[in-house]
Amino acid sequence: MNNPFSLTFGKQPQSLIGRDQQIDEIVSSFTATVPDYQVCMLTGVRGVGKTVFLTSVANELRQNKDWLVLDLSPERNLLDSMAAELADNTSFLDYLKRAKISISAFGLGLKFGEGGAVKDSAVVLDKMLAQLTKGKKRVLVTVDEVVSNKNVREFVSQVQIYLRKNYNIFLLMTGLYENVYDLQNASTMTFLYRAPKLELGPLNLLLVAEKYKEIFRLSAGDAKAMAELTKGYPYAFQVLGYLCFKQKKSFDKLLVEYDAYLREYVYEKIWSEMSKGDRAVLLAMAKAKDTKVVAIREVLTMPSNNFAIYRKRLLKKGVAETPEYGHLDFVLPRFKEFVLSEQ
Repeated sequence: MNNPFSLTFGKQPQSLIGRDQQIDEIVSSFTATVPDYQVCMLTGVRGVGKTVFLTSVANELRQNKDWLVLDLSPERNLLDSMAAELADNTSFLDYLKRAKISISAFGLGLKFGEGGAVKDSAVVLDKMLAQLTKGKKRVLVTVDEVVSNKNVREFVSQVQIYLRKNYNIFLLMTGLYENVYDLQNASTMTFLYRAPKLELGPLNLLLVAEKYKEIFRLSAGDAKAMAELTKGYPYAFQVLGYLCFKQKKSFDKLLVEYDAYLREYVYEKIWSEMSKGDRAVLLAMAKAKDTKVVAIREVLTMPSNNFAIYRKRLLKKGVAETPEYGHLDFVLPRFKEFVLSEQ
């Protein structure tokens, strides 16, 4: 039997705990006769499953003959890529002809009667989407790990124009909190503030425990203990399961290897992206006698107004949580131990 767990980011593993309710919410909105929204952003810490979630939505809509799903890269010209992808789709040929679009060795061209070709991708896409909308077709564009670069800003700005024209275009993007924040705050991107943002958090521990119990034939108590070691963090769920399956050892005998994988593949990257102030607060959290904000601030000697800023940032980044009023704790499994090792 092959290892049912995967360490490859973005790849849909054999052993997967889905987020069916959240996926259904987006799919239902996109497929409604009058959609509640046509743009949605997924945020969350690295390894929380944003790409897998994105893929699940895309795959579900691909099964519908009235949908065309395009996966685009934020590092390329998205308008050109989208036009080329649509033109290359064999099920779209009839709509291409109706829009009077020709493809030449020089790329996409939009022909008007006997005139020449217009090679502006935004114009070409406008004609394509108009025909698709008239034919009751819908287009989903997915952009994974979005950043606020020129390609993305130009594309999102153009999508806003297409939405004002009531075209059947839908946009689903994933990104780290800070990248989504930067994109929203770009001068022409403020309409993104009105778009729903889904912050992906930990998986349900009961489901994690049940999956481990099923695969490893564990007792309910051992499965619960194993699940708690992951704190519901999707990448940790995969890593711990992968190691147990590969090495044929009990999970409590694999802490050294478990920590090493989390450090090398996720935590070092997360730490490197933290500001000096973020790191100071995380270190104070790790050193404090308990999770009370008062105890953390005693370690920090930081004014409450400054602390509130960093607290909010860490919550948004998905590395901290407030388990109860007046408390602040780590979200990620064994991240406290990692932080202490970095001082």
